[in-house]
Amino acid sequence: MRAVIARYRIAIAGALVVLAVAATWSFAEDVRYAKEPARIAVQAAPISSFDLRDPNRVRFGALEFRGGLELTSPHPAFGGISGLLMKPDGENFIAVTDNGSWLTGHISYGDGGEPAVISDLEIAPVLGPDGTPLAAKGWFDLEALAQDANGMLYVGIERVEQIVRFDFKRDGVAARGIPIPVPDDFKSFTFNKSLECIAVLPDNTLVVITERSLDAQGNHRSYLLNGSSVQRFSVKRSDDYDVSDCAMLSPATMLLLERRYSPARGVAIRIRKLAVASFTKGAPVDGPILMEADIGYQIDNMEGLGIHKNARGETILTLISDDNFSAVQRNLLLQFALIGE
Repeated sequence: MRAVIARYRIAIAGALVVLAVAATWSFAEDVRYAKEPARIAVQAAPISSFDLRDPNRVRFGALEFRGGLELTSPHPAFGGISGLLMKPDGENFIAVTDNGSWLTGHISYGDGGEPAVISDLEIAPVLGPDGTPLAAKGWFDLEALAQDANGMLYVGIERVEQIVRFDFKRDGVAARGIPIPVPDDFKSFTFNKSLECIAVLPDNTLVVITERSLDAQGNHRSYLLNGSSVQRFSVKRSDDYDVSDCAMLSPATMLLLERRYSPARGVAIRIRKLAVASFTKGAPVDGPILMEADIGYQIDNMEGLGIHKNARGETILTLISDDNFSAVQRNLLLQFALIGE
């Protein structure tokens, strides 16, 4: 098993080095987005254990592993899943890809509460104000997804540093996105290291935490946006982790999904808990780590985080990975129960 883990670690490290170099080039020649809405086939291979070294272990920090799926599909635009929204029923979801597509589908569960089957999967282009795909105009790097109390969806788009609003409740995947005003200093974000985390507070204030656009103290530049009101704050960066997504656990608490990669240390993820009351100008926001995992676990480039409550009242966290459309990476869907919250 150790040899298998070592070989997998090397393969992932090599792939991510290549991808890091490739990211400096334009993606316009081969952006893999859906050209039209379509129902697509998906295969879901079960993941019954999270720890590659101890398959019987289920507790990981404050989380309890419930199960997972490795997703594959022959559709050329399937992959690159970068943002996730779980519906309250825990069965239906909306996702975006970093090449400009919507994904919607249904999760069926096994007798033990583990995710078992993905069905009714639909892929569609994310549309701009004129009804043409955003990806066709270069707005393809969709990285963050959130929903407000009125059912409006907000999508953060890296490289162009825009946030686009969709009336998804009314129009579904046919919704046309309208860019919302953003602060002028969004233009100063680090290229391809910006809009990974967007969440919505009960008063419809948007919370934005950047991936690795850092302030002078080396912390994540962050914002509260509500109409013309802009409040800036920072989230503490530590141990070389970058932000990859976020979701509201409650009106007072946010969970922050983070990811780290280096050739020496490999890939790792962690989840931090942040208090909304601390989102103010002053000391950098920090919070306790709920879970941390490295390449010895069933992880990949985890970029999406969704939260719902199941029929038993348990809080379930769903993580999903972005395979970068790479043959050596995987589209993983993992679920954990949050214990003691």
